[in-house]
Amino acid sequence: MDWTGAPLRCIWGAMEQVMIERLGHQGDGIAQGADGTVFVPGALPGEVVEGEVAGDQMAAPRILTPSSMRVKAPCRHARSCGGCQLQHAREDFTESWKQQVVRNALSAHGLECDFRPCAISAPQTRRRAAFSATRTKKGALAGFHMKRSDVIISVPDCLLVDPALAAALPLVEELAVLGASRKGEISVLVTQSGSGLDVAVTGGKELDAQLQSDLAAIARAHGCARIAWGDEVALTRMPATQVMGRAEVVPPPGAFLQATPEGEAALLADVREIVGDAGHVVDLFAGCGTFALPLAENARVHAVEGDKAMTAALDKGWRMAKGLRHVTTEARDLFRNPLLPDELRRFEAAVIDPPRAGAEAQIAQLVEARIPRIAHVSCNPVTFARDAAALVGAGYTLDWLRVVDQFRWSTHVELVAAFTRP
Repeated sequence: MDWTGAPLRCIWGAMEQVMIERLGHQGDGIAQGADGTVFVPGALPGEVVEGEVAGDQMAAPRILTPSSMRVKAPCRHARSCGGCQLQHAREDFTESWKQQVVRNALSAHGLECDFRPCAISAPQTRRRAAFSATRTKKGALAGFHMKRSDVIISVPDCLLVDPALAAALPLVEELAVLGASRKGEISVLVTQSGSGLDVAVTGGKELDAQLQSDLAAIARAHGCARIAWGDEVALTRMPATQVMGRAEVVPPPGAFLQATPEGEAALLADVREIVGDAGHVVDLFAGCGTFALPLAENARVHAVEGDKAMTAALDKGWRMAKGLRHVTTEARDLFRNPLLPDELRRFEAAVIDPPRAGAEAQIAQLVEARIPRIAHVSCNPVTFARDAAALVGAGYTLDWLRVVDQFRWSTHVELVAAFTRP
């Protein structure tokens, strides 16, 4: 007890029994405890759980009354690995919950719309993963971080990533032995490409001649197409190509790509439908051409992206491809220097796929330009809803929306939505 007579939950904790009311955005169950809101990892709505509450956390709950939506986690690493948050929930529950996250975000702005069925990527289809690795006394350890921890655990049987990426853990460990410090860790982004693994390492020691020679040997042994070390491309054995429509693109190391081929195909199909027969399209936050290059099969496209290396890769991919209409590129910071209405009015449709921060400045200019059709792709329901409210407030209709679940078993939500105006 403290001087008021209240239990010192934040120091020693207190045993409580609570009922889970809903899931929070991080996937934790939320309940009302004796002293306020309690967050319960691994719990589902409707479940009664018991455990020690410290602060606002019940770190090790015991499920007294399980939900009908609870299933046995398919992956043997699920209890400890921090890579997934929702393996204990049925797929239909996760689909409904992710849709509700978007509905709630829209509702906060007075918006609603029709939802199309969720597009869910299958297990073992993630084509890129960021592994963490550290040196040990006996060599190295590579994998993902434990839940709510900086501790790395090995995940040799990960059911999330493509088997080729799971098989790359020994490669990641070798990179850690070569280039990680004793006290730190490295991050290794491994991506499947058309010619082998595309590897980008950050957090390692400085690249020197000896390390570059050692990396060449590792690349040959593991069939790597390219290895980037920090800000430098240490070696390229073969072009690390990605197919985008009829084009082959070599993105800069670590460049953004959609997480799964299925997810990318679902987004692209909906973007194509929204753009329709538009003959001139602007692609904002275009990346390396995920949408711009396939759309160029039927329309002229102007692709705008803040990263010059990405626009250069997109342009080269277009020039090497056959059967595409004209694609122009522009390297431009759309947060600080969005395209203005006079620049936008020549387009019949727009595609916009901003980072998590959304596209408030660019949306304001689209509102003024009054482009008839907008395909809005987003990875953040909150900023999407804010931007959607601006469009609807200016006369656009939010026709429909689809949640695209590329990050299976996680709380991450992606979506694509159709906006039109007369």
